[in-house]
Amino acid sequence: MKTLIDPRNALSQGLAALRLRFKVPEGFPPEVVAAAQAAAQRAPSEHVDRTARPFVTLDPASSTDLDQAFAIEASGADLLLHYAIADVSWFVRDGDLLDVEAWKRGATLYLPDGKASLYPRELSEGAASLLPSGPRPAVVFTVRVDPDGEASLDGAERAIIRSVAKLGYERVTAAELPAGFAELAERVRAAEARRGASRVDPPEQEVARLDDGRLQLRFRPRTEAEDQNAALSLATNLAIAQVLLAHRTGLFRVMPEPDARAVGRLRQTARAFGLEWPEMASLAQYELTLDPGEAKQAAFMMAIRRASTAASYVPYTPGEIPWHAAMAATYAHATAPLRRLADRYVVDTVLAIANGRPAPTAATLAFAKLPKVMARADNQAGQIDRVVIDMAEAAMLRGQIGEAFEAVVTDIDERGARMQLCELPVVARVTAHKVEVGERLVVRLTAADPAQGTAQFERVA
Repeated sequence: MKTLIDPRNALSQGLAALRLRFKVPEGFPPEVVAAAQAAAQRAPSEHVDRTARPFVTLDPASSTDLDQAFAIEASGADLLLHYAIADVSWFVRDGDLLDVEAWKRGATLYLPDGKASLYPRELSEGAASLLPSGPRPAVVFTVRVDPDGEASLDGAERAIIRSVAKLGYERVTAAELPAGFAELAERVRAAEARRGASRVDPPEQEVARLDDGRLQLRFRPRTEAEDQNAALSLATNLAIAQVLLAHRTGLFRVMPEPDARAVGRLRQTARAFGLEWPEMASLAQYELTLDPGEAKQAAFMMAIRRASTAASYVPYTPGEIPWHAAMAATYAHATAPLRRLADRYVVDTVLAIANGRPAPTAATLAFAKLPKVMARADNQAGQIDRVVIDMAEAAMLRGQIGEAFEAVVTDIDERGARMQLCELPVVARVTAHKVEVGERLVVRLTAADPAQGTAQFERVA
């Protein structure tokens, strides 16, 4: 959920202004904090004891808002994924101060210098987080994954669980992970390939300072464990989506295919990076060949993410099949309720359905209102991400004012030409008349302002 990290605080001045511009919340009102402190003392009373099952968490090593823990066991030829999700609804009640504040925020916002959480730390990094410091209440979804990677929901229950290990992507070893972890992830990947899914998981960008003091925008490669862990969450969300669809209720994540103009622009971006995208290959087919460990391909993966039509939320509508093009499936968000408001209601609904109860009225009413709230949160996060990347690009370029760069025109509109620099992961605009999409230019950098996130170029040839 975080697109760029800034370990040396190179962007601090601009980030302070950005927080004001986008009204990023600074902490929580005292009464909300007090409500969180009181809620954290709420003792679980509707949960079965599953502390004998060895759950683990797998996240960035520094994370403390842990939504998910998992355990895996064999069941004949199938694998059972016991996926524990933070039981946020046990602590947050409809209409209370925590709920009202969460509806204002919609989602946790991530910036390079810190996050603005959906819930106060007393819950998101304390009583509700699935940390290994003690037993925690959770909703455990048991997902059956067959040899072909097809996932179905076997059951759901409120349970007390205990995480036996807080594992980090950066250092985890295969021996520390549950037996069946890699096999389950591989099954899910194989099912994706058969469906024609085209998920793009680019690595995080980070700002690094070189020996000469200049800044560089580079990519932190994704680890194999990170990709495998994403497959577990995907399997759970797909299984939950099928339950919701079958019971004609719920909230779904949908996403259309990129339009023709976006694909055309991406083809020019690939050309700028010197990547070979066969004419007969679709974007979905080409994405599957990309290597996030190679810098230019990683940059192109980021370009795909920025060019794609944004995903959105829709409630169940009779006669319509909600579809997520990148997943090539009906898909729902349920696995991050500490960070996304909508997930709490999806979890509550599936928990009820799986145990023979009707969908909660509060959740059904929320599904109609959540698309607007989540769209606002997604839009805010997307705008912040784009500005942060612009700031990082400007910071990287600041020491190269006066230098010339090769670029390729990727798009033309009423504001001029958009271009992709050939040797750097930078997209910028330039005033250039009588140019065509795909044309190669030489441009000179005339100004770069990291605080404003702007870089100005002039055409040389």
